[in-house]
Amino acid sequence: MVSRDLGDAFPGIESIPGVCGGEPCVVRTRIPVWVLAQAKRLGTSEADLLRCYPTLRAEDLANVWAYSRSHRDEIEGHIKENEEA
Repeated sequence: MVSRDLGDAFPGIESIPGVCGGEPCVVRTRIPVWVLAQAKRLGTSEADLLRCYPTLRAEDLANVWAYSRSHRDEIEGHIKENEEA
């Protein structure tokens, strides 16, 4: 487990099979990265996200934005899949 954490480029984001369909989520939560990325795209402010998701911290959002930038195609795919559902 320690080696997994050390090798993880995005320590605030985790993908666990069987949790939220294995989609990347914010650690300690079941909030998928794509949900927050889509909310930001639609104009939701960070302050509003932190208010709506009281378990989130500002650090979590910074991790989400970094992950979203580095995995743009993956996140876009999750958004598209969930819009079609």
